[in-house]
Amino acid sequence: MSFIIIAVAVLGGIGLISALVLFVCSKKFAVHEDPRIGQVTELLPGANCGGCGFPGCGGFADALVKAADGGSIDGMLCPVGGSDVMSKAADLLGMAIANSEPKVAVVRCNGSCEHRPKIAEYSGLMTCSAMHACGAGETACGFGCLGCGDCAEACSFGGITINPETGLPEVNEDLCTSCGACVKACPRNIIELRKRGPKNRKVYVSCVNKDKGAVSMKACKVSCIGCGKCAKECPFDAIKVEGNVAYIDDNKCRLCRKCEKVCPTHAIVAVNFPAPKKVEEPKVEEPKE
Repeated sequence: MSFIIIAVAVLGGIGLISALVLFVCSKKFAVHEDPRIGQVTELLPGANCGGCGFPGCGGFADALVKAADGGSIDGMLCPVGGSDVMSKAADLLGMAIANSEPKVAVVRCNGSCEHRPKIAEYSGLMTCSAMHACGAGETACGFGCLGCGDCAEACSFGGITINPETGLPEVNEDLCTSCGACVKACPRNIIELRKRGPKNRKVYVSCVNKDKGAVSMKACKVSCIGCGKCAKECPFDAIKVEGNVAYIDDNKCRLCRKCEKVCPTHAIVAVNFPAPKKVEEPKVEEPKE
């Protein structure tokens, strides 16, 4: 009986000492979290999409608080919550932010099944990343969309789908939060976040093919050939031709659409513009006999 009492006493003593050691360590090495991090996290939408560039909303809240302590949160944005959420977070942290223009995902490839015929048959894992790793895909264009839908799978908001007729992704601008998940998922970098523009109107080059003109035209009928006519026509210096492909800077573009009219391959597209009015030809009265 005495052995049992001694064993219980020894174990109890060890437990008490261990508890005291743990208590002292927890106080000495305690990590105190800034209460503002939790408050900012509650303001964020909780999508954890990573579009802000940080690991989830908690990581973004922590970064916001640290940036506020550093004196500025400029350049930081929650793409899902937008300016409303950022304004609330800035007010909580006692900071001021510059209003940033909302953005939307844009697919810079117009090589549909009609414009870019298949020349091969792919048999393997039906993902864009896998097909891209194997080569040019099923068409002669090694830069265009592969159509397997990695971007659609990456979108948590149902904002992008694959059109079965064209084989190209289509962005629903009402659902797109500009989180950038589709941009990261595309192995060919054909998806870009661009300014929504006034009335959601945009003008951009729907091609990223860097082959020379003759080669790119053989692969796709609506490929940019890098001729530079658009750059010469632009009165705002918004277009540059680099690597045999033109690019329109949405910070400089004034949506005049002059570039679209001179593009010989129709690689430049203008979206959400009203249809041009039909000019009625004047009626010529026949001379009376």
